[in-house]
Amino acid sequence: MNIGIACYPTYGGSGVVASELGKALAQRGHKIHFISYAMPFRLDGFIENIFYHEVEISNYPLFDFPLYTPALASKIVEVAQFEKLDLIHAHYAIPHAISAYLGKQILSGKSIKIVTTLHGTDITLVGLEPSYLPVMKYQNISLSQTKVAVKITINRRRSGALKLRTAREGVKHYR
Repeated sequence: MNIGIACYPTYGGSGVVASELGKALAQRGHKIHFISYAMPFRLDGFIENIFYHEVEISNYPLFDFPLYTPALASKIVEVAQFEKLDLIHAHYAIPHAISAYLGKQILSGKSIKIVTTLHGTDITLVGLEPSYLPVMKYQNISLSQTKVAVKITINRRRSGALKLRTAREGVKHYR
């Protein structure tokens, strides 16, 4: 499969999980395309079947802050079209899952799937911010074909904190 992984490139848990998962999938022969604003720190040196696509963020005088979400969505569209991606795996709900969904909408007619892995703070901290709550609820109900969480307790918090009756998909527990 050709898999795009949208993730943070940092030392935190989501970047580590995304990188290690991508490396393991690449060893199994899948082509893995990391899409981020910087090279994930765990990808040091050449690794067969792994490719990196940098999200370029423009600074425009009108905006006080760089617009990463639409830049990421645009890069996802570009990589999906050029590399013929089968799946986008978004690590972290905001901005990765939102950008993946926007990219899928732009690619209408393509049968690309979205998987979202929830890591914790995207549900327990960021997701409960009043300015993000409607987007988080929509993302958790509608956007991804499959959602997984790195811990069972994260899925329980997701259902409770966002006032969802039940989790839409099963939960996988990674060790």
